[in-house]
Amino acid sequence: MLLTQRTNARRPTLEDVARRSGVSKSTVSRVINGEARVRAEVADRVRAVVAELGYVPNQAARQLVTHRTGAIAVVASQPENRLFLDPYFDFLLRGIRRELARHGAQAVMLFLDEPDDYPRVADYLGGGHVDGALLFPLRPDDRLPEMIDRIGLPAVFGGRPLPRAGDTVHGHPYVDGDNRGGARQAVRHLVSLGRRRIAAVAGPYDQENSAADRLAGYRDVLPAAPACLVEKADYTRQGGADAMAVLLDRHPELDAVFVASDFMASGVLQTLRERGRRVPDDVAVVGFDDLASIAESTDPPLTTVHQDVEEMGRHMARLLMDDGASTASSVVVPTRLVLRQSA
Repeated sequence: MLLTQRTNARRPTLEDVARRSGVSKSTVSRVINGEARVRAEVADRVRAVVAELGYVPNQAARQLVTHRTGAIAVVASQPENRLFLDPYFDFLLRGIRRELARHGAQAVMLFLDEPDDYPRVADYLGGGHVDGALLFPLRPDDRLPEMIDRIGLPAVFGGRPLPRAGDTVHGHPYVDGDNRGGARQAVRHLVSLGRRRIAAVAGPYDQENSAADRLAGYRDVLPAAPACLVEKADYTRQGGADAMAVLLDRHPELDAVFVASDFMASGVLQTLRERGRRVPDDVAVVGFDDLASIAESTDPPLTTVHQDVEEMGRHMARLLMDDGASTASSVVVPTRLVLRQSA
């Protein structure tokens, strides 16, 4: 009987909350929408009545008033197959989803695999379907910043955007790891171990800013290192394995290698094992990211640069939801070296 009564009971309305609180409907609306133009004691009283009555805002009506959809676009400038194979993006998306859920928002994934995808994504972002956008990763020539500026949508970028020639730096905040500083830590550690022929397996530094920063950190410590000690790969395990093979053919005497991602480092270790090189006795290896699913399971376990990728995703969503990405400052997440058996 109680269940029947509760099912048929009239839902409390905005008018009910206003009447019980002794304030106007507009005041109740401002409190519910989080506006700051209400005295603290009044806002507390309204919230207490909302909880007491079990009032739930009508989302359709609220959207008409606030012009909010409750949806946030997560735009990946990356082939979809690579995105879901790389644990880095899994951690980043996990942080984004969890923080958006805390704010009652829903993520909508959009992919930019091909140049033809840009007009389609631009039409969607500009069509009022979402309240803001989180975008990653960025290449030096990426059109995403220009597209977002043209649409006028609040946005936060994953990674530090670089302007193209003739452009000015856009005003959107970003979240990034200390890629250059982390790379310096890694290479200095190899130097401290007495390694003298230190190679680098770099990410696609002509395509991604984080890869360029990590290579710059390597060169900060080893400015005289010849270009032939650096081999570029594509952030995949196979890419790391192939790059290590090229470096060993070119420089069989190398005794250490800094690898710009853990995923590539797992491939580097595979090639070294196939070539009969002992790690770390013959060749010391340091990676980047400290993804536990990789770094703790390689043979031997991987010394690597730690950055909290899930927290970076949370920061991206938090900047957008808390500040509307209008006056927010960018965030650079610190890095630290985690020592394991590979170096």
